[in-house]
Amino acid sequence: MSIRLLARDVYRAQQNVDRLRKLYDTCTAQEKDRIKRELQGAEKELALLRKMLDGEKQSGPFRKKFAGFGSTKNS
Repeated sequence: MSIRLLARDVYRAQQNVDRLRKLYDTCTAQEKDRIKRELQGAEKELALLRKMLDGEKQSGPFRKKFAGFGSTKNS
């Protein structure tokens, strides 16, 4: 998945978490339990997407090792 798509998914997940937090603050006691479970799931999804995005942005040792593979260098 491209970084652009991951970033868009992170943005949407963050918007969902923010929406659920506001809803939780204004809802009735009966709805709080359901919304709390929804919020926990949304926060887990957001954390997972952020980890994926951070992993895509980092250059691992494999990428660094083969960064010049196939390139022509004039020495």
